[in-house]
Amino acid sequence: MQLKPLIIASLLILALSAHAQTIPPETIQHGPDWPNWAYGEIGPYSPGDEIAPPCPENASPLECAYYGAPPEKGGPKYTLEDSTQSFEVAEADNDFGPGDWYPQDHPEMPDLVAYGDKEREIRACSMCHYASGQGKMENGHVAGLPVNYFLQQLEAFANRERYSADLRKANPNEMGRIAALLTEEERKIAAEYFASIEYKPHVTVIEADEAPQVRATMNGLLLPLEGLPKQKLGQRIIEVAEHPERTELLRDPRAGFIAYVPIGSIAKGEALVTTGGGKTIQCGLCHGEGQRGLGDIPAIAGRTASYIMRQLWDVKQGTRTSPIMVPVVANLTAEDMLNITAYIASLDPTN
Repeated sequence: MQLKPLIIASLLILALSAHAQTIPPETIQHGPDWPNWAYGEIGPYSPGDEIAPPCPENASPLECAYYGAPPEKGGPKYTLEDSTQSFEVAEADNDFGPGDWYPQDHPEMPDLVAYGDKEREIRACSMCHYASGQGKMENGHVAGLPVNYFLQQLEAFANRERYSADLRKANPNEMGRIAALLTEEERKIAAEYFASIEYKPHVTVIEADEAPQVRATMNGLLLPLEGLPKQKLGQRIIEVAEHPERTELLRDPRAGFIAYVPIGSIAKGEALVTTGGGKTIQCGLCHGEGQRGLGDIPAIAGRTASYIMRQLWDVKQGTRTSPIMVPVVANLTAEDMLNITAYIASLDPTN
């Protein structure tokens, strides 16, 4: 039992000291097992598809994003259950001060989290990740992340050591420019704020043969299409907003997601996660009991399936630098990763 802390400490030192090179995007190929669903894409990448805006060193964050016209002001006011607030869509979706439905769910927000910095075109952290840090399937879940890990990832984004393997996804490009523009003090303020908030259950995993048909939003949110017959699930995960309007338009941080996963995938994933299955190591050696984190290694239990799979796939493709994770995913197939993802997403992050 004395060996485990030693292994973890060694891996952490390696992760902090290594500086791996990233793979040029043009060398990344989309094979038949590519998990488009994890990137909020309905179909495979094809040459000529619209890709995320280029992000030169002197660009502003918004130049690196899919940035449409803001919603028109003056619409009706909406309310949500258990919230004393009311917002029109333009207020809920304000890049530099989005509506905060549940102030009771988090400590007082620092200005960077609540408003961002309009002059530098840094959108409020709460715009994408919510004031509570819960995040959505198309971005990251930052509530409860260890401060040191949070700071490491900001540095990785800023140094282009973490970006999307799918060239159609723009969020990581914008995040890279935001991280590069933040001062050390601003990074620390954001890290300490989100570390102080508990991540709560956010996804329901259902094993099924079929799933709803979906449409994809600009940045990778999948929404179910009502009134249409279901589609065959096949060897993929279809993850959708449980309450589409509340998530897409009102940005309700309590509205969760439903992940439809192949039948049997949870049990297969559990076997890989808990034993390694002869292909990898037990995830709990680093991520702790119940995958709820250990030291500076983050919790992964109960994160959305899309997020989990993207991270595994990005590491496998070389677009997310992680000396700890590279050997972990080296022998895993896309199917193995899907099964691991289904199991981890099904875990209760608080229990």
